[in-house]
Amino acid sequence: MPAPAQVLSFEQARHTVEEHAAQLRPHGKELVELLDSAGQILAEPVPADRNFPAFPRATRDGYAVRAADLAKLPATLHVIGEIKAGAPDAPFTLKPGETAAIMTGAPAPPGADAVVMIEYTSRHGDQVEITRGIGAGDNIVPIGAEAKRGDRLLVPGMKLDHAAIALAASVGRSHLLIYSKPRVAVLSTGDELVDIDVPPAPNQIRNSNSYSLAVQIQMAGGEPVLLPIAPDEPERLRELIAEGLEADLLLLTGGVSMGKYDLVEQALLELDAEFFFTGAQIQPGRPIVFGRIPDAGNHKYFFGLPGNPVSTMVTFELFARPVLDALAGLQPRKLIFLHAKLKSEIKTKPGLKRFLPAVLSGEFETAEVELVPWQGSGDIAATARANCYVVVDGGDIAAGEWVPVLMR
Repeated sequence: MPAPAQVLSFEQARHTVEEHAAQLRPHGKELVELLDSAGQILAEPVPADRNFPAFPRATRDGYAVRAADLAKLPATLHVIGEIKAGAPDAPFTLKPGETAAIMTGAPAPPGADAVVMIEYTSRHGDQVEITRGIGAGDNIVPIGAEAKRGDRLLVPGMKLDHAAIALAASVGRSHLLIYSKPRVAVLSTGDELVDIDVPPAPNQIRNSNSYSLAVQIQMAGGEPVLLPIAPDEPERLRELIAEGLEADLLLLTGGVSMGKYDLVEQALLELDAEFFFTGAQIQPGRPIVFGRIPDAGNHKYFFGLPGNPVSTMVTFELFARPVLDALAGLQPRKLIFLHAKLKSEIKTKPGLKRFLPAVLSGEFETAEVELVPWQGSGDIAATARANCYVVVDGGDIAAGEWVPVLMR
């Protein structure tokens, strides 16, 4: 018997996935060189190896001063030295009426409690005239203000971007422990599909879904495993599903609608699958399936994604991504939409939450979003022209209104 229909709202379906993803953990760790860790998920804490900064650091080029010396302006101070970045501790202590030229990043000398920017000074030999007052602490970062020795700078579950890599380098880490990439099997189904290097018959299409999913998996930090196309034949379909279940996560595309030859749900039931939902009230992507199959005392999760290419792309991001993130070791993240002003009116029917391909454009603080003309969830070309999705619940939305936007 087919799985009983369990069609949820978008929010219910998303929260269901997030609840299950919260129970998952990555399966392995590996030590890699610092640059090879970029884009991966950190599996260890990275502490500060010393105070940051390790000295009171000047943040401007100018003059190190005692703020009290500038109570009356203009003030003329005696220049007793110069300090550049990387210099050893100054061999002097500022006394009342004294100052020292200082460069950005240099250690402030003892006795100084502020740095006056060079723009507000005029030097004449060993005298400098200062025309603007300043408060104690201005333009100096105190010792340990950014982090103290032993503080956690990076924590497990963080994705290692350029800033995280820079922070690891700043504490002398040439290698980092990261979580191993989860293996994600991709199985496209249907007699209408052919491999991309095979000339399609008039009633066939090339298998683009496996390739779009492979890229989305890679960008999410997973390792795609592309399986052969599954024909509309139950026994071969079961064999390929069983092979896909050897990976950490299985993504199927096609065969999850209500047609006579949509065989995926039946094949999964024969493997004792438990279904959490068999549809979501969204467009594109309504026939999305999520469940798990018993596996040696544990479970393997699967998604049955719709076969239309845009539906496949959208439902991966909305539903499969949280599970992949969890298997990769990433800290849980809620789905957050941006907002932008609508450039042109939208008219849609109510009843479904729609994710419509669009282009977000503009400059600086001004941005607006406009739908890309498209022919439905099979229109890959329109989606390739888009850089985001406008999210609407239906009804008419006038130009100039603020609308939710999901970036691609």
